[in-house]
Amino acid sequence: MRTLLGLDDDTAVMVRQLACTEPGCPPLETVVAVLPMDGAARRWTLLQPAEQITEDDLRHALLAPDQDHHQDH
Repeated sequence: MRTLLGLDDDTAVMVRQLACTEPGCPPLETVVAVLPMDGAARRWTLLQPAEQITEDDLRHALLAPDQDHHQDH
């Protein structure tokens, strides 16, 4: 995320793997949040475990029009 978005060291990137309890949702999902010192936080949810996420998955999530909703692959 840091490379794809060109983030500096002052911008926090948080990655959390969560159990998804919504119907039809995979058992694990990964939430990536970018928290800049100045500006609004951004968040992406990928419907797969963190260890399975590739750079292409991240790029696809970044290009999705609505970054606050689940991104399907």
